[in-house]
Amino acid sequence: MIEECLSDAFQPSELKVKDQSQLHVGHAGAQDGRGHFHVTIVADAFGGKSQLERHRMIYDALGELMNTDIHALRIKAHAPAGHKMASD
Repeated sequence: MIEECLSDAFQPSELKVKDQSQLHVGHAGAQDGRGHFHVTIVADAFGGKSQLERHRMIYDALGELMNTDIHALRIKAHAPAGHKMASD
């Protein structure tokens, strides 16, 4: 669902979503069933935006998932110009 929301909102040239929930088993926030995710996204929409603006755009695109499915979200968001995707 995360990939679908971000793809629809940004038409990224690159997108990786990793579920890292297994690393947080036993964590108080994991007990409610919401997950821990790492998102790496490259999209034109992020050009000229600050890191804070890019993160807010992603939170807005994910909407209700932030309340129902996502407990923690690690974000790497970049515009394509001069960006080389790391192999995380």
